[in-house]
Parts: sequence; C-alpha cells; structure tokens
Amino acid sequence: MQRTFGGRGESGRGSGAGFPEQASYRRREPVEDSGESGERGRPQSGAEGNTPGPGNGKQPRPGPGGGLLMGRPFGVPVYVAPSWFLVAALITWVFGGQLDRVLPELGAARYLVSLFFAVAFYASVLVHELAHTVAALRFKLPVRRIQLQFFGGVSEIEKETETPGREFVLAFVGPLLSLVLSGVFYLGMKAVEPGTVPGVLLAGLMISNLIVAGFNLLPGLPLDGGRMLRAVVWKITGKPMSGTIAAAWVGRALAVTVLIGLPLLTQTGVLGNSPDEVSGMDTVTDALLAAILAAIIWTGAGNSLRMARLREHLPELRARTLTRRAVPVESTTPLSEALRRANEAGARALVVVDGHGDPTGLVREASIVGVPEHRRPWVAVSGLAQELTDGMRVPAELAGEPLLDLLRATPATEYLVVEETGEIYGVLSAADVEKAFVAAMARPGS
Repeated sequence: MQRTFGGRGESGRGSGAGFPEQASYRRREPVEDSGESGERGRPQSGAEGNTPGPGNGKQPRPGPGGGLLMGRPFGVPVYVAPSWFLVAALITWVFGGQLDRVLPELGAARYLVSLFFAVAFYASVLVHELAHTVAALRFKLPVRRIQLQFFGGVSEIEKETETPGREFVLAFVGPLLSLVLSGVFYLGMKAVEPGTVPGVLLAGLMISNLIVAGFNLLPGLPLDGGRMLRAVVWKITGKPMSGTIAAAWVGRALAVTVLIGLPLLTQTGVLGNSPDEVSGMDTVTDALLAAILAAIIWTGAGNSLRMARLREHLPELRARTLTRRAVPVESTTPLSEALRRANEAGARALVVVDGHGDPTGLVREASIVGVPEHRRPWVAVSGLAQELTDGMRVPAELAGEPLLDLLRATPATEYLVVEETGEIYGVLSAADVEKAFVAAMARPGS
C-alpha cells in the first residue's frame, strides 16, 4: 500500500509516493572513509601511498588530527603519529644492541646513536612519501597529508589517477627515491672509515632503504609494486577494475607467503643466522611479525577491491534519479494544507518559497513526523523549515564523487535540487543517497 504524505501506511519511494511516517535521520557520511593504502583514491578522500619500513606492510589511513604536525613541505602537512614514538624506541633498542657488538666502546652512548638512526631512517621514509606527493601534485592530484606511523609512512592523495601511465609513475617514484637514497648512503659509506659511528650509521641507512625499496616493489596490493602491476594490467585490458583484481589477489598471495615464509627463512638460516643460533624467542618474534605483516597486506588488498568496486558504482549515484518530487509553499501555509497539496501532487517534500517564488527553506521530514496530526492545521511550515544555504543547492545533473563531495561539505538531511536555469527540480534526502550507495555496494562488481 502506498503511503500518503504525512499519513499512515507503508513507506514508498519515487515521485508518486507520499511521506513516510517514520524514518531514520542519523547523519552519516554516505561513503566510508577508509583510506586503504592499496587504492590511491577514495570517493571522498583519495589515494594513499604507504611506505612500509623494513619488512613492513601498510596500514589503513589514520583518523582526523594525524598526530604531531612537523611541517608543510610543498604545502602538504606532515604528521608524526603517536605510534611512531613506539617504533622509534624499538629501533633504538634493537640497533643499540647491534652497536654494542660492533662498537662496544660506545657504552651507553650507543642508544643516543641508535635514536639518531631511527630519526634518520624515518627521514628517509619521509623522502619516499614526498616523492609520491610531488608526483601527485605534478599530476594535479590534491594531497591531504603525509603521516609517519608505526609501519612507515602514508601519503593521502585525494583523487584517483586518470591513466595507467600516471598510476605507474605515481607508484614507482617512491621506491625509486629509496633506491637513490640507498646509493647516496653507499657512496657516503665509502668516504668514511669503516667501523666508525658514521660508517655504521651509513651502512644501516643504506641497507634499510634497500629493504624499503625492495619490499615496496613486490607486485601485490597494497604495496607500490602492486599499484604498478595494477597499472600494467589496466593498460593491457583497458579496465582499471581488472588491474585492481589482479594486483589484489597477488597481494593476498603475498600475505600468505609472508605468513609462512618469513619464519621459515629464519629457521633455515637463509637470512644469515645459523639455525643453531635461533632461539625460541626469535622464533616467536618472527612469527608475530609475519602475522602482523600478513594481516596488514591481506586487509589492504581486500580494501583495494572494496574501494575499486565503490568507485565503479559511484556514477550510479545521480542527484536527478534520487530526488523526491516537491511542492512549493509559502511560509505562512499551514502544515496540513501543505501536506494536502503534496499528496495531491504525489510529492514527498516541501520547499518554502517567498512571495516571488524563490526558495528560502526546506521542511525537514523529521519535523513533520514530530507534529501530531491534530495540530497540523495550526502550525505554519515556516516553523518547521530549515534555512536554505548555498551549500544545500544541488545541481540536478550532479553525480558520483562530485555529488558526495558537495553533500559532505554541507551536512544536512535534505538538499534542494535545481536545474541549470535555477528552477526547482525537487528535494534530495541524504538518507536516500545513503540507501542507494549501500544498494550499489551490495551488487557484485563487474
């Protein structure tokens, strides 16, 4: 049974259905803010280039705030997350133990040298991220921020690249800069005396940057190498989604390989240690590290598939097709009379207009539901209307990501949809956009 506007019965949708009696008005972003690192793009925020540290994977994008602001190179804010201090302490402790074997004469000062190494290493990670950032800005892709965190760095790029070539370049420049830094540290190591503090520091930075570059070049999402593989498959097939699927499944295979292979490499002595020297604690530590890395890579690959499917369905979210029919009413019109007109017209929304017919406000559906039926003849629509701002005017042809960006910029429950001429087309409900988005995400990706 079709519900009448403001009456009782079953809720309907479309221009011929009346207002529902009850509805949920819990405001929520229509699109999840997931900044998965494997897809350098998101519907409302974009790509993230994550730079893992040695043997590290990539993490989901952080929440608002980002930690301690360190500066704004190229106009992009750089944050240090609280988790960085934890890993800096861990690196200081581990590297300090190595220095004790190589340079025992340092004594307790070895931890000061180790702390300097931790800071210098993350400075290298920052250079890696800045390479992604500069390339993104060169391609006119806005960068929200860079964050240094427990497992390396994250570059949050707001939009998707338009071509596979740019995608490849954007992914490759990070590992390339890490390789360049490794070469620079190697040349510096040759210029100093071996077995000294500078020599040990430069050797450590050379090796760590090689590991960063090598790990990131592995061909599976969410790593940079996975993005490069995605670009290649995209170029061959002409379909970004095909590239994402291929690179994501390679990423999942990589996660399983890390989970099983890293502990085996330690046990067999391939990493340089004799199997007899491997203690039980080393085995537990390696297994824990492998599990963490595998989980991060697996999750990132899954997020890549989800976000790709999301972007694939975004064009289906069109303001014109989601808009409810509306009737214009003057501010002094009693609510009961306004609802009668809406029901006669088969409309589901009320737009308050002035004496010249220009819209000034929207009557929220939740406000109508809250007025008892016996009081509606005595309540003017002006008392229920939300003042109309410029951000609440939505062009009828707006769709996809631009539509979501506009709704996010001006949070509201209803928006006025207008034609190019300024003529009123109808009212767009944020709840309807959210339902359409959820329905689109539930459909299998093509």
